[in-house]
Amino acid sequence: MLFVTSSPRFLSLIKPPPFLSLHNLGFSPKNLCLSTKMESESSTKLVLCGKSDVEDGLARCLKTNNALKLPDGSPVTVCLHSESESAGNDNDDVFRVNSYMNSLSTSRFGRLLVYSPRLASTHDVVANNFGELPLGSVCVADVQFKGRGRSKNVWESPKGCLLFSFTIQMEDGRVVPLVQYVVSLAMTEAVNDVCQRNGMPSLDVRIKWPNDLYLDGLKVGGILCTSTYKSKRFNISAGIGLNIDNQKPTTCLNAALQRLGYAANQLQREDIIAAFFNKFEVFHDIFLSQGFQALENLYYKTWLHSGQRVIVQEKNESEDQVSENVVTVQGLTPSGYLLAATDDGQICELHPDGNSFDFFQGLVRRKLA
Repeated sequence: MLFVTSSPRFLSLIKPPPFLSLHNLGFSPKNLCLSTKMESESSTKLVLCGKSDVEDGLARCLKTNNALKLPDGSPVTVCLHSESESAGNDNDDVFRVNSYMNSLSTSRFGRLLVYSPRLASTHDVVANNFGELPLGSVCVADVQFKGRGRSKNVWESPKGCLLFSFTIQMEDGRVVPLVQYVVSLAMTEAVNDVCQRNGMPSLDVRIKWPNDLYLDGLKVGGILCTSTYKSKRFNISAGIGLNIDNQKPTTCLNAALQRLGYAANQLQREDIIAAFFNKFEVFHDIFLSQGFQALENLYYKTWLHSGQRVIVQEKNESEDQVSENVVTVQGLTPSGYLLAATDDGQICELHPDGNSFDFFQGLVRRKLA
């Protein structure tokens, strides 16, 4: 049972679920891609690679036209993977582009890769260049130093953490807040898929509503989705951080495998992200054609909250008195909030208080007819 220690403020009933919407924001020799010492200190390196000749052609156009920009206007050095010094590098600290591409089996998502050894934020790259990148493009970094979380929280992003952001587009704004749930589900399924294919035990990675991933009671990942609206479409940038081989600041997936006696077998970032896109593309199509209801049962098997008892504090209309009510989480409402029931059978919708660090320590109740 969770206890709320401070009284949350009421949120607007028409405010969407916790999904951040933002205002609209030829051939070169290999040695030309190598940064000088001055460039390495001031320029962000972006390496482009495609799954097929089609995406490789798009990558060449992006480089030739100097199309990719950072939000702060800082310099960018763009290379093609075939020209880059990192091509063929099997160093575990460097994202292995070839391994990722070989494991990818999608027709749309993840096929154009923007990779950087060190980057402020993968999310900023895809969001700022949404119109230049083909839909489904992904940006991956080995390290990011301005990673973003919910409510402007900073996500620590050390080596060993899988850090990536990609683009989605939708027309129906009513389903946009549910995208983060599809992303969360695809990631938990991807982890299990890779473990199963490699003869490892399944890791019980669970979803904490609305956008966190937990393992053994500790946070190991998070999802951030932002959107802009342009030309009657919602441009969505989805960002994911997952602790795979970094035991700090909490724990990681490989540490859990070691505790289970599988120290020799390690999960790799490239396998996880490829499996993620392979899963997400399937879930994305189901989501668009059948709605989130078609994925709900699988989602509920993965999340932490079925039957969870929560104490919700409510203020009266004059806001001079606070009452507490115990409710039981039943699932999700069609709009993506928590569906709950009081002990006397009253059905209600739970809204998070935007000021609370933990969503479950800032819930307000709205009665449903």
